[in-house]
Amino acid sequence: MTLSETPVHDPLDELLARREPGRSLEAAFYTSPDIFDVDVRRIFAQHWIFVGTAAEVREPGDFFTVTVGPWSVIVLRDDDEQVRALHNVCRHRGARVLTEERGSVGNIVCGYHRWTYATDGSLLHAESQPPGFDPSCFGLKQVHVRNVAGLIFICLAQEPPADLEEVANVVTPYLAPHQLERTKVAAQIDIVEQGNWKLVMENNRECYHCDGHPELIASLFPLFGYTEEDITPRLRPVLERYERAKSDLHDTCRARQVPIEVREELDTRATGFRVERMPLDLAGESYSADGSRLCQKLLGDFTTARFGDLSLHMQPNSWFHFLADHAVTFSVIPVAPGETLLRTTWLVHEDAVEGTDYDVDSLTAVWRATNAQDSALVARTQAGVSSPAYVGGPYSPTENQVEAFVSWYLTRLRQTTA
Repeated sequence: MTLSETPVHDPLDELLARREPGRSLEAAFYTSPDIFDVDVRRIFAQHWIFVGTAAEVREPGDFFTVTVGPWSVIVLRDDDEQVRALHNVCRHRGARVLTEERGSVGNIVCGYHRWTYATDGSLLHAESQPPGFDPSCFGLKQVHVRNVAGLIFICLAQEPPADLEEVANVVTPYLAPHQLERTKVAAQIDIVEQGNWKLVMENNRECYHCDGHPELIASLFPLFGYTEEDITPRLRPVLERYERAKSDLHDTCRARQVPIEVREELDTRATGFRVERMPLDLAGESYSADGSRLCQKLLGDFTTARFGDLSLHMQPNSWFHFLADHAVTFSVIPVAPGETLLRTTWLVHEDAVEGTDYDVDSLTAVWRATNAQDSALVARTQAGVSSPAYVGGPYSPTENQVEAFVSWYLTRLRQTTA
């Protein structure tokens, strides 16, 4: 029996009922194909999920496609320069309309019988139809989409969670100085991690393992999730540097009237989130070996690169790092019970010139290394939770955001109908 064929021995309701707060989930949540299907339909098909950035569809006709379980969705900028999302299913006989991952179109033409749609999804042409055929009844089906300051979220549900507007109102003032609508994609890398999507998310939500990321913690203070009581003697000097850098960052942000304080509602609403602007170590400018900037052309109208790291976490599938010189987005999409797509995208100012203002290898070096390290850790954990000897262990106090993610996930399973 393969990992993906592992059955659920207990009904989901029983698994939910006996979950102990503060302990990792039972194995079935990570290995069962039945629960995987539940996750796709109750979590990814019912909630707002991050799928890409406005920089990926900069011009009318630009598109990319995203696959979520059995759904394929076209995300594109229409002729009115609005971002839209459409089901990638022809209204004739159901063929996949666009088969490319990304590109640019004038009109959307199905390659089977040449039914032709406008970029807003309306049907323009269908050859050899009978009298009385009404094209207005056969446009591509729309998918809910929201562009939040340059970040694109879609929801496959008929009625999406209504709270995204509230969340957008909170996070947009944090994002606004970076002017993501005026960026371009410098690099994008996909990794298929050998682990359940929840393990990928849980791994991101803690820094208990950050010693395993030497490239990252050169500039990142490895204190994520720590309180004063959790600080070990080894971390005391790090905390002292952090406090000095945090004070300087507060002064900078106050002078620019940029919000910096933590806003967190990770497990108390349908669209859970956490946003905070944090200082960086060393030069304090970017994610590099010495903390110095990686792109000479700064985002927005920043006049200093010492603007810290705006960290944003969104349930259920994304996290982000926005700096003065570039931004990095991470999107998690489930593929199979033990496989997950992680897409990492690096954004720079739209006028930045490769080879002059930035070098792609240098720009991506820290997160390429960190993603590879995390991918190995996730695979090790997937192998471990698949063992009959696995029993969920207690979370460290520093893993409070892991508990928040798991709590959000379980609450949504209980509240969302299949």
